Amino acid sequence: MWITPDRVFYAGLLGTPSTRNYGATMVYVALDGVVRVQIGSQAWQEGHVFVVPPHTVHRVACETRHIAATMLEPESVDMQALPDWLQHSGGLVEQEGFRSRAHQAHQALLRNGQQSQAPMLDFDQLLFGMELPKRQLDKRIAQVVERIRTNPSGQAQAQDCAAQVHLSFSRFLHLFKSEVGTSFRTFRTWKRARSLLHYVVDQNSSLTDVALEAGYPDSTHFSHSIRQVYGLKPKDIFAGSRKLRVIGAAVTPHYMR
Repeated sequence: MWITPDRVFYAGLLGTPSTRNYGATMVYVALDGVVRVQIGSQAWQEGHVFVVPPHTVHRVACETRHIAATMLEPESVDMQALPDWLQHSGGLVEQEGFRSRAHQAHQALLRNGQQSQAPMLDFDQLLFGMELPKRQLDKRIAQVVERIRTNPSGQAQAQDCAAQVHLSFSRFLHLFKSEVGTSFRTFRTWKRARSLLHYVVDQNSSLTDVALEAGYPDSTHFSHSIRQVYGLKPKDIFAGSRKLRVIGAAVTPHYMR
């Protein structure tokens, strides 16, 4: 798994096809065979490349259980300037070029897998064949987004963030949703859940430690939130990540410093 602040590329085993709901645009490619995706209550679709918009309930299955999944944080890109296939409303797309690049990215990461960083690789060029256009947020909202993005375990409250950028509470909530595309609470919840990806290779810490480090009040809230996002219990995610190699900016938990 390759993690950057605004992108994630995962290649490996797929869990059971339970309901998941990520806060990022997801692009799924079967490493072998085909991938099947069900969006909401729609019928299952089968093919090679699927795009699922942010905050969209869906299920994914793959006959060989080997999949490549690319995660694209929506606040980091100008969604309206993306290639047409990435703006897809959700479902199967004809994009053989991306499928090929996903396979190449997998092989490139395998070759560079002994390193904790991937400085020689450019994520967008490798996966999309181009630099994706950046999104220009209102400077006040960008300041709050960066605060949450860099410290997802922090207890940032909307009232405090509004005061920080000198906006009324109601104006802040309206502007945040208009700029980011989702509510402040939903955005914060997603970033906290996303931070779990930095901890999955830490097999020496208890789930309670991870829950507290990630900003959850207790293990019950942690388990419920993670299941809503990933469709799996935290213990199952950690159990399935024993052999996972993570490349990217690592997080050192506070309790290990």
